[in-house]
Amino acid sequence: QVQLVESGGGLVQAGASMRLSCAASGLTFSRCGMGWFRQAPGKEREFVAGIVGSGRSTLYADSVKGRFTLSRDNAKNTVYLRMNSLKPEDTAVYYCAARLNPGVLRSTNYYDYWGQGTQVTVSS
Repeated sequence: QVQLVESGGGLVQAGASMRLSCAASGLTFSRCGMGWFRQAPGKEREFVAGIVGSGRSTLYADSVKGRFTLSRDNAKNTVYLRMNSLKPEDTAVYYCAARLNPGVLRSTNYYDYWGQGTQVTVSS
């Protein structure tokens, strides 16, 4: 069965950096577009970043562009979200998601599998 396991969350101060990882199993990873989403309390889940199956193209939400970098290692079936200059408004549960299609889209509707999520808390 497909599994997506996130790691790397925690509590940091504003301005700090953090790296999230998502290890995938049970799918042909290089053929899957991968995305990161986040959900803060009382808010809808929102798109953060996505990367195509080959890793050659990425897509970012305006709120994180220039601060977050998404990459993938298809040999390790893992995607990495590097988050720099973290802000309190980045506080949320971060979810990794996979599409059975190499492209990426911003809507949650187009993702087929989801991880359990990892909490990121940024204190001011």
